[in-house]
Amino acid sequence: MASFSNLTIGIIVASFTVFQLLFHIVSSWVSTRITPGFNNLSQKRKIEWNSRTVSTFHALVVGGFCLYILVYDDAVNADRLWGDPSIVKLNIAITTGYLISDLLLIIYYWKAIGDKYFVIHHLAALYAYYFVLSKGLLAYFGNFRLLAEFSTPFVNQRWFFEILGYPKSSKANIINGLLMTVVFFVVRIAVMPVYYSHVISSFGTEAFHRLGFAAQSAWIISSVVLDVMNVMWMVRIAKGCYRVICLIGREEVKTHRNGKSD
Repeated sequence: MASFSNLTIGIIVASFTVFQLLFHIVSSWVSTRITPGFNNLSQKRKIEWNSRTVSTFHALVVGGFCLYILVYDDAVNADRLWGDPSIVKLNIAITTGYLISDLLLIIYYWKAIGDKYFVIHHLAALYAYYFVLSKGLLAYFGNFRLLAEFSTPFVNQRWFFEILGYPKSSKANIINGLLMTVVFFVVRIAVMPVYYSHVISSFGTEAFHRLGFAAQSAWIISSVVLDVMNVMWMVRIAKGCYRVICLIGREEVKTHRNGKSD
């Protein structure tokens, strides 16, 4: 029977506690000292601000761990289905604590930050991570999914700029928007062929059959659900990027004409 180690439970609880503290106390305290604009936000906006601040912090922490594991954890990379999950468990336990924390905040503050797609995303991820944390299965693939977190800071920064009143044509907004589009595509879309080629190559192997139907279905279904949402989000981001590029073009034409008239 699957069970969580005391260390795993401890990390999840500690992670949950830290992210709750970041949301309720630390984010507001730091934000008021970094940008005066935070104090002018409505209560609803402050809730979303704190949520996105915590989201960015989580992304930087687990993204760094994820990259380290993909590069240096030979045991997991050598055996993608059954490799030693020790370090991966640490990273996924941190993420699990964050996901539970964020899911509860989304439900509690539904009018401010409620989003059905984020609820689906969090539940699908938690379902898949259960098998990594409790049974030590699929550590490579569980960690691979966390590559997607590298795009999160740019997505959140776009929202921060918008709320603080930065013009869409501002240099900071344009640079962040372009980086957001490129990074989102690289870590969520371009990696799909690599990810699914590893998935398909495992089909029919003895290691795959040992997983059992529950783990197999959780792995495949959660992967497909998450990537369908990634494609939907990519389309929205690409459309936004296109509008920004058009805006830049119109500004250049306007500047050129003004220059001629002078």
